[in-house]
Amino acid sequence: MVVSAPRSLRLAAGAALHEIFSAPPETLKAIAGEGDAGLFGPGSVAWRVHAHPSAIVGGISSLIVQTLHPLAMAGVAEHSDYRSDPVGRLRRTVAFVAATTFGGTAQADEAIAAVRRVHEHVKGVAPDGRPYDANDPDLLAWAHHVEVESLLLAYQRVGPGLCAGEADDYVREMARLGELMGARSPVTTARELREWVLHHPEVGATPEARSAVRFLARLPLPLAARPAYAVLFSAAASLVPWGWRMELGLFVPGPVSGRLACEPVARALCAAMGWALGPSPALTGAAARVRRSGQPL
Repeated sequence: MVVSAPRSLRLAAGAALHEIFSAPPETLKAIAGEGDAGLFGPGSVAWRVHAHPSAIVGGISSLIVQTLHPLAMAGVAEHSDYRSDPVGRLRRTVAFVAATTFGGTAQADEAIAAVRRVHEHVKGVAPDGRPYDANDPDLLAWAHHVEVESLLLAYQRVGPGLCAGEADDYVREMARLGELMGARSPVTTARELREWVLHHPEVGATPEARSAVRFLARLPLPLAARPAYAVLFSAAASLVPWGWRMELGLFVPGPVSGRLACEPVARALCAAMGWALGPSPALTGAAARVRRSGQPL
């Protein structure tokens, strides 16, 4: 039997975590400003999935799995400030997801262009001697597919879930963003996505990957956020295939017991966050923008 934390503690911890994983005020202001419906718009599955607190679990899981590409991990190890400014790094990622999901097309295009400009400077040689370039279409495809798969899986197992057709719609919607980012041949169905990620030929845990995952497991967050983060990190890890967890040194409960122990607690925490904090500010701002433009919701 899974024993949940008292409701008051779940609410307080969820609020503290929400503060860290919320889009910054300037991003939310731009989302609520003038503009069109954006890349996806009302009624899209992307709006539904990314507005739910389970997206935090999916985002963490995505960061774990993305370390498994040696060239992608080399770029992070040599160029990212995630160790010196982990909260800032998380917030920049959240800002990008919010802008491209809920912002108007102009805001989304600006966010994409900004990331690609940063990527222009992320080049080097990995420890195995191979060169890497963050704007390489194959590396962009890895980042894109892992993120979409992780967010989808989290919504299915920690959130309300989607039917098969809706899952395909989500993958197809997100393929447009992958194309705009420069990813090579984004897939368009949930089955293709799962197979693409699970059977990627480059997957392998390097010392840098294991070090990054250890850091993710013990992020130096504010004290109030740490209990909730521990719950969500455990759920995120449970989404990662068992063999990959072993390669990364993620010794969390196994394929069945991990789901039974971690995911129900994470589901309760996400529900508490949604109830206590209300709708996603990014979703609310986007809906208001679309209403002002006269477009149907």
